[in-house]
Amino acid sequence: MPVRPTASLPTLLAVTLLAAGTLTACGTGSGSDPDTVKVSFKQSTDNSVRVMDTFLAGIKKQFEKANPGKKVELIPIKAPDSEYYTKVQQMLRSPKTAPDLVYEDTFLINSDITSGYLKPLDTYLAKWKDWDQFIDTAKTAAKAEDGKTYGIPDGTDARGLWFDKDIFKKAGLPADWQPKTWEDVLAAARTVKRKVPGVTPLNIYTGKPAGEAAAMQGFQMLLYGTGDGTSDPLYDRASKKWVAGSKGFRDALAFVETVYKEKLAPDVSVALDPNIQTVVRGELLPKGKLAIDLDGSWLPQDWQKGAGHEWPDWSEKLGLAYMPTQNGQSPGKVSMSGGWTWAIPDKAANPDLAFAFIKTMQTKANAQRWYIANSGIAVREDVAEDPDYISAQPGIKFFTDLVPSTHYRPAFPAYPKVSTAIQEAMEGVTTGDVSVEEAARGYDDTLKSVTDGQVIEK
Repeated sequence: MPVRPTASLPTLLAVTLLAAGTLTACGTGSGSDPDTVKVSFKQSTDNSVRVMDTFLAGIKKQFEKANPGKKVELIPIKAPDSEYYTKVQQMLRSPKTAPDLVYEDTFLINSDITSGYLKPLDTYLAKWKDWDQFIDTAKTAAKAEDGKTYGIPDGTDARGLWFDKDIFKKAGLPADWQPKTWEDVLAAARTVKRKVPGVTPLNIYTGKPAGEAAAMQGFQMLLYGTGDGTSDPLYDRASKKWVAGSKGFRDALAFVETVYKEKLAPDVSVALDPNIQTVVRGELLPKGKLAIDLDGSWLPQDWQKGAGHEWPDWSEKLGLAYMPTQNGQSPGKVSMSGGWTWAIPDKAANPDLAFAFIKTMQTKANAQRWYIANSGIAVREDVAEDPDYISAQPGIKFFTDLVPSTHYRPAFPAYPKVSTAIQEAMEGVTTGDVSVEEAARGYDDTLKSVTDGQVIEK
């Protein structure tokens, strides 16, 4: 399915500011200023990409204008995902270093909740009418096993196949390409390799350097397409145990092995570069060097005017297709969704001020502006239904339509370690150091260890 023609960003209505008034800070940590809210967030390692920085600078200005005497201190953490998670957890351990507000990936939030790093937000949410606008699946992503909510989602995402129309034309492949099976994807990649030398046929993130990108938009986009769509192939929710020994897991590994063994993917040295995502978004796709990319809905944020890798005609050059299930079985397509949340650390000095800042970020107008700026998918129903949002950027409707049927990671406390085990299995078959069977057995052994034996064989 090709993307729609380019549409200009909508002219948004003036943002509704918080009513000016005195905000009371609850508690003051060691040396903290009760009138300053400290906001920690992930800053891109690509110096030319400052989407989050720009957005938060605008919110800071709004907040300080609406609340005289109150200040916002922005604390960017410039690091790859895995290093960011580590640094955040170190900060959350002490009231001397904990910010008042922290940007949390949904896959890690339950681990931090279990560690006692985050504060439940239910008392705030009960008094915030905008919470009713958030879709249930997004709310669930920030809810712990104790039933309490620990984060406010600022959008979600979805995943699919991006493909280069010019390369496809040279290869004799259709501009409205929509594979029905995994074999169709491989067939297209093999055709590109044969007919269009000098380009990479297919990118699938793999290995530990790519981190969660490998585990989620690489492996799980395959794994969740191996069954009938009615059960979770990674975590058995009925028994509350992790799944080991599955044929689907081995089949997904075999697909990865095939892609790299047949040299349909980037060279292994490139694929295992920690900066592989920047290479794909900033070099391979814009320069017409990659035919098919299994990737996320957020890619266009790098290509917008003023972003890191401006590419004005990307929507004319790229098409979009759903990732198919393994053999075309129902429901026929696969997507994984995640996203990030804003959470208040348990040791935050000024939690009331932090939640007031959240409410400023999450007005309808501000949320809509953020979704568009970072090519995110709306988790507020009022934004998702807004024609200006739907028409703001090519691809938004394609990915938004995937959300009702998408899959979410089993983000329980053990998940970060399970994700690492997936990455290690992928890396083994990518380099050819181990066979699919050896990698699968190694994963099963690690899974039993990191989940304290909470495993079911399938």
